[in-house]
Formats: sequence, structure tokens, C-alpha cells
Amino acid sequence: MIGKVTKYLSDVHKETKKVIWPTRNELVESSTVVVVLSLLMATFVFIIDYLLNTILKLIL
Repeated sequence: MIGKVTKYLSDVHKETKKVIWPTRNELVESSTVVVVLSLLMATFVFIIDYLLNTILKLIL
């Protein structure tokens, strides 16, 4: 059992060496895109929710 765990951890270590990690600029740009799109989607959902709520209040 210990041998399997050791082999697994060794394989994980080898695979993480193959990963191409993003640069700081790439990370900042990607994070900015995610935050901006999340805020846009939240705003869109808020507006749609508000409009539908207002319409339903008028109907009922």
C-alpha cells in the first residue's frame, strides 16, 4: 500500500513539472476578464429580475 502511494505521489510530481504555468500578466488578465464578465452577468440578471418582478406586480 505504501508503495502505491509513493508511486502515485512520484507520478504527480512528474506531471506537475510538465505543466506550463501562466505568467503573472496572463493570470492578471484572465482574472480581470472573469471578474468583469461576472459583474456584467450579475448586473444583467439583476435587471431582468427587477423588470420581471415589476411586470408581475403590475399584472397581479
